[in-house]
Amino acid sequence: MRPNRFFHVIRIGPVKVGSFNNGRGQTRHTAACTAPGCGFSTEHDNRSAAELAARTHRCPA
Repeated sequence: MRPNRFFHVIRIGPVKVGSFNNGRGQTRHTAACTAPGCGFSTEHDNRSAAELAARTHRCPA
C-alpha cells in the first residue's frame, strides 16, 4: 500500500490544508495545525470545509 501523498497544499496561518486520495479512491481534504503542542487536525469531504476549519482555528499554543 502506498503512503498518502498530499497535493494542493496551502498554508493559512499556522494551519496547512492538503488533499489526498484514500485507499477507497476518494479524494479527502485535511487541515492540520503545525504549531508545537497544538494537535489540531480535521478531515473533510470537501475542500471548502477544510479551508473554513483552517481559517477559524484559534491555536492555544
